[in-house]
Amino acid sequence: MQLYNLKHPDQVVSFKEASIKGLGKDRGLFFPTHIPQLDQIDELLQLDFLTRCERVVSAWIGDEFEPVIIRQMVERAFVFDAPLVKVKDGLHSLELFHGPTLAFKDFGARFMAQVLSRIASENIADGTPDDPNKSTNKMTILTATSGDTGAAVADAFYQIDNIDVVVLYPDGKISEAQKRLFTTLGDNISAVAIKSDFDACQRLVKLAFEDADINDELGLNSANSINISRLLAQICYYFEAVAQFVQQQGPGFVLSNETAPVISVPSGNFGNLTAGLFAKAMGLPIKHFIAATNSNDTVPRYLNGQNWQVNPTVATMSNAMDVSDPSNWPRVEAIFEKMGWSLDQLKGISINEAQTQAALLALTEHGYMAEPHAAVAFDAIRQLVGDSENAIFLATAHPAKFKEVVESVLKTPVKMPEKLRLAMELESHFEHCEDDFPALKSLLLKH
Repeated sequence: MQLYNLKHPDQVVSFKEASIKGLGKDRGLFFPTHIPQLDQIDELLQLDFLTRCERVVSAWIGDEFEPVIIRQMVERAFVFDAPLVKVKDGLHSLELFHGPTLAFKDFGARFMAQVLSRIASENIADGTPDDPNKSTNKMTILTATSGDTGAAVADAFYQIDNIDVVVLYPDGKISEAQKRLFTTLGDNISAVAIKSDFDACQRLVKLAFEDADINDELGLNSANSINISRLLAQICYYFEAVAQFVQQQGPGFVLSNETAPVISVPSGNFGNLTAGLFAKAMGLPIKHFIAATNSNDTVPRYLNGQNWQVNPTVATMSNAMDVSDPSNWPRVEAIFEKMGWSLDQLKGISINEAQTQAALLALTEHGYMAEPHAAVAFDAIRQLVGDSENAIFLATAHPAKFKEVVESVLKTPVKMPEKLRLAMELESHFEHCEDDFPALKSLLLKH
């Protein structure tokens, strides 16, 4: 698999190199030179989940990893299900929160951990560390989180040899449950509360990657959705969604681009939608996508004919989507250009706070409890999808991760999963830092 830098197309790297580097020159995103096409989709959708994931991943990186290694990485990463739950006729929820940190980020983070640990072991076996001037081949994962990424990455890399993790998060702007899942681990996991919003955290990560001192000293990598290895993992659950959808339709159903479901994706940094578009580009029948955002509506405004204008980020109850300048958007546009698709085929909509609360209540009328991000995606379907169409919305987090919000809206107690209950009883450990790169640099180098 070869990838090029969207800002500097002359920079071409392998998948392994892209996974280690994270970003290219001038913060450029790596993008595949070729999108593999899968034949016999109907047969592929009849396979079991792990075997199908193996086939999907192999189509991308089978030239860099042996089949047995890809199988091992898939088996170790995807140790949980992604059930497609019927909410009502024609409407399903793809539940992506059955992993160890109760959010969809577990898919990408755990697969990335497998990839990087495999690369590290290969380097050690070959005696070829990333930097021959260093005495060790240690790596530091520096990532920004708007809520769920931090927990998923921390859990995936916890106690992995030669890899440290530093999580930047916006102070006071993520839920307590989200924070406890990564600030209570210790060992090789550190957390820094940035006194600003997620966009500032993301900007600080990008500045760190441009700083030679930090890179040389720490061997930086990023586990945000800018890392291509995370996106490959997320492609897999779109295939799983359609596979379960077909199974639930019963005998006689014929899957085509017209009978396929519309998929509504709650969108913040747009990595999730990027993965879905890659799946469609590989040949998976999906009628079209909806990019559902909260009040941070840069993309919906752009898709509805306005200029690209990044407004100040506002805090919402769906805080993992509180992103005004989504890093993955250049990849979205690159996919549309490469496939010859029109951006008119992507529907964008912004769901405000009152609509989100109403959507949570509406879902309970169908006997389904959700949290704000899923509610945003569901409400987008209510507004944009016709009664004759099938639709799926992504449920990206367990309601217990937003216990306070959900209970205040629904007036119903939310059962706390055991892992989250235990995390809430532990003490958090983190440092504070201003939205100031020199201050962050000093803190990172001190560690």
